[in-house]
Amino acid sequence: MVPRGAFMREPGPASDCGTPVEKERLAMLDTAQFKDRLLGRKHELYRLLHRIESDLEATPNPDAEERATERENDEVLEEIGNTGLGELAAIDAALNRIEAGTFGICPKCGQPISPARLAAVPHAALCEECIKR
Repeated sequence: MVPRGAFMREPGPASDCGTPVEKERLAMLDTAQFKDRLLGRKHELYRLLHRIESDLEATPNPDAEERATERENDEVLEEIGNTGLGELAAIDAALNRIEAGTFGICPKCGQPISPARLAAVPHAALCEECIKR
């Protein structure tokens, strides 16, 4: 169950990851824009989770057949909520990396995360090569 209360410049090819050109692009990342995107998504997720919580707390329908359908719907809502909570954790971690000055650097191999990957998934923690491993 869902707990209560619960950009940058044009990207280069992913194969450039770790090259001087890619490192220069990484240095030019506008972390303020990423932070804005991450905070915006975080607020969207909070709104979604609050709606899910409200739906889950709604008074059950007295009709037995309707209650069965509602239970199935609740299971779907709970899964969506759990996925949202996971994304919130990833967003918070990315915001922490921005504050620490390590945003865009893969913690596993130390190489830059490609701008294309960050543009697609701003809360990405690992580079494409480390995800493949």
